[in-house]
Amino acid sequence: MGIVLKRTRTVAPTSDARSADHRLHHTVLAVLPRLLIVAIAMRAFAPVAAHAQSLVPDGPEGVLVSDVVVATGDTATLDQPAGPIPTPEHTGFKAFALDLFDDVKHLPATENYWWAAAGGAGAWAVHPADKHVTPYFVNASWAHGVFVFGAYLGDTPELLAISGTVYAVGRWKGNKKVSHLGMDLIQAVAVSEALVVPLKYAVGRERPDGSNDTSFPSGHSADTFAVATALERHLGWKGAVPGYMFASYVAISRMHDNRHYLSDVVFGSTVGIIAGRTVTRHGREFPVALIAVPGGAAIMYQRRTP
Repeated sequence: MGIVLKRTRTVAPTSDARSADHRLHHTVLAVLPRLLIVAIAMRAFAPVAAHAQSLVPDGPEGVLVSDVVVATGDTATLDQPAGPIPTPEHTGFKAFALDLFDDVKHLPATENYWWAAAGGAGAWAVHPADKHVTPYFVNASWAHGVFVFGAYLGDTPELLAISGTVYAVGRWKGNKKVSHLGMDLIQAVAVSEALVVPLKYAVGRERPDGSNDTSFPSGHSADTFAVATALERHLGWKGAVPGYMFASYVAISRMHDNRHYLSDVVFGSTVGIIAGRTVTRHGREFPVALIAVPGGAAIMYQRRTP
């Protein structure tokens, strides 16, 4: 009975594999501290942001309706909007135009500043991963068939066509809830584009494929997240789940198509959320101040009705 000896050979990782692992390790080390900084900052400023977003019922004209001081460490009960947003009495073209004007007027709201700050911090945190995440989705064989429809489904004309159809059906059927939803969907996309286009040309970031200098922020991400936010505000979780899944799909597809970086879609998504919340909520403004009190600090906000 003979003994067979088998020689085993260990294959050393190729230089490309080692280089990829090194880049991944470097990216993780660069992103994690930034995420930690953002998390600490959001935790520190969360009370201010929360109070800036809380809603207080309107009082008599000219009367101070909110003057609250919350000491550091105290737990505050915040009034949050409950139930579906009210359906307006009129949803015709005149009401549509007036409402869109009102949306634009309410863009510089305290709540939107906080959302913009959070989106900017998130984009800054993931920026070191830009050069690695986009190539991953571009080269991933499994992604080619999955994200092929993202560029078309999330394009502005398609979203406006779908939103306009919802509005037209609501008007035709005499269903104000449906026409109001369609109206807000159109306005969400319009406000999103009004924010995105100037930002693109102001920043002038080159796209990953080198086609032009309008990479930041992602317009597809902004528009689809604006639609998703409007659906969430009108329909609750029934609109939020499919809406945000669809928006996330479109956002990732923009990286797969080599048109955007991760930070582009992160900030673009935030712009969309700002647009969607503005047209459905008109984030009310609360002047916020940080003041010193015995034993610590306090946050004070106040608002007067027009």
